[in-house]
Amino acid sequence: MIASVIKALEILEVFSPEKPVLSLAEISTLLGYPKTTLHTLLRTLVYKGVIEHGDKGTYSLGTAIISMTQAIRVNVQLRDRVAPLLRELADTCRESVYLTILDKSACLYIYAIESSDRLLARTAIGERTPLHCTSAGKAILSFLPAETVEDLVKEQGMTKYNDKTIIDFAVLLKDLKISRSRGFAVDKEEHETGMFCLGSPIFNESGEVFAACSVSGTDPDILGKKKALFSAGIRYTALEISRRMGFVPSGDKKIWNEIANPLRKG
Repeated sequence: MIASVIKALEILEVFSPEKPVLSLAEISTLLGYPKTTLHTLLRTLVYKGVIEHGDKGTYSLGTAIISMTQAIRVNVQLRDRVAPLLRELADTCRESVYLTILDKSACLYIYAIESSDRLLARTAIGERTPLHCTSAGKAILSFLPAETVEDLVKEQGMTKYNDKTIIDFAVLLKDLKISRSRGFAVDKEEHETGMFCLGSPIFNESGEVFAACSVSGTDPDILGKKKALFSAGIRYTALEISRRMGFVPSGDKKIWNEIANPLRKG
């Protein structure tokens, strides 16, 4: 492992939507590295365009980051192929709709259609959320081998976000079994208080789960009287996305063989 490379990457990771601009002193405090060490690394990152140096001595992510993210071909292709499907789902549900991929031991948001009622006035794209307490995360986990689920949960941990978060692995496994049998997972304020979500898994051409799409909002009826329509819509959308990625339902995925389009009805 090259220590200087790790430190450079940690500098990039320290910026966030909440803290997009930081001073050298702030970066030093957050990372625990001497200013002299950071100054040399920052100069190099500024030279490469991934960090910008402001007039007041502050730092922020540079425009070169944009070209790098555009180079992530698989994610971009997935996003572009499925955007119309997600838009149709969002138009029907009138709630936020997300597309996430499994990234190490977390969900990475790569596409979002935000509802005007969303509590936070910022996009979720680029955020990583836990697997054990989100509808997208549990949707993915529900179609992974048991040993893989155990490894991912051990790596990620089961952080308690509120009293409704599942922190018992045995209880999580029961939840995943139910999610697998019906083709969608539920998040009833398990991650964020006041947020209700449904998520369904997305498969690749090899039949492996690698992503999920979800519907999320503050309306409790998402898991109440609207649940039947929304769950059917999320399953249909996930299946159509999977088909566009080359997925053909078979074997233990018979649940995906026949799902009618419930969108734009009623």
